[in-house]
Amino acid sequence: MEPAQIAQLIDHTLLKAKATPADIERLCTEARDHRFASVCVNPTHVQQATRLLSGSTIKVCTVVGFPLGANTTETKVYETRFALRDGATEIDMVLNIGALKHADHDLVHSDISSVVHACRETEALCKVILETCLLTPQEIERACNIAIHAGAHFVKTSTGFSTGGATTEAVALMSRIVKPHHLGVKASGGIRSLASLKRMIDAGATRIGTSSGIQILQEAQTTTA
Repeated sequence: MEPAQIAQLIDHTLLKAKATPADIERLCTEARDHRFASVCVNPTHVQQATRLLSGSTIKVCTVVGFPLGANTTETKVYETRFALRDGATEIDMVLNIGALKHADHDLVHSDISSVVHACRETEALCKVILETCLLTPQEIERACNIAIHAGAHFVKTSTGFSTGGATTEAVALMSRIVKPHHLGVKASGGIRSLASLKRMIDAGATRIGTSSGIQILQEAQTTTA
C-alpha cells in the first residue's frame, strides 16, 4: 500500500484527558498535511477541530458514552446531538457492555438505534465500539448482529482505555459477520506500527484508529522509498 492509501484509512486520534487546544491544533494540521480520513477528538474539542478543518475533506469524529458505555441512552443521544451541532460528522459510541453481557439485547439495540437515529438527522456515520477485550467471541458476534439490525455503519474494536486493544482475531470475527451487510470495521487500540496496521487490514479492518499515524506513515515512506 502507498502512504497516501494508508493515510485514507486512518482516524488520526487524540483522546487523552490532558489534550489542550494547542494539541488539537497540531493534530488538525497533521491531518491536513497527511490527508488522514478524519481526526477523532473528545466532544469538548469538536468545535475547534471543525473550524480548523473547514474547507478540507477531513472528517471530524468524536466519541459518545466514552469510555465505559455505561451512560443512559438519553445521555448518549444528548451527547450525539450536541456533537453534531458542533460539526462532528462521525460518532464513535460505546455500547452498553454490561447490558450485552447480561443478555439484555433489547436495551443494547435501543441504545445503538437511538444514537443511529440522532446521527441520521445530519447524515453522520455511527460506529459502535464493542470493547472486544471484555467480550467472549459469542458476545462479539451478538454485538455485531445487534449493531447491524440497529442501523450502525461500523463496528469498532476498542476505546483504547480498557484492558486491551484490537486483535486480529476479533477483527476477523467482526468482519466475517458485518461485511455481508456492508458495515465497516474499525480497528483501534494499540496499533502503533505499519506491521500492526497491515495485520488489521489483512484481517478485515476498513478503518484504523490510532494516535501513531505519523509514525506509521513515516515507516511506509521508508518502505516504499
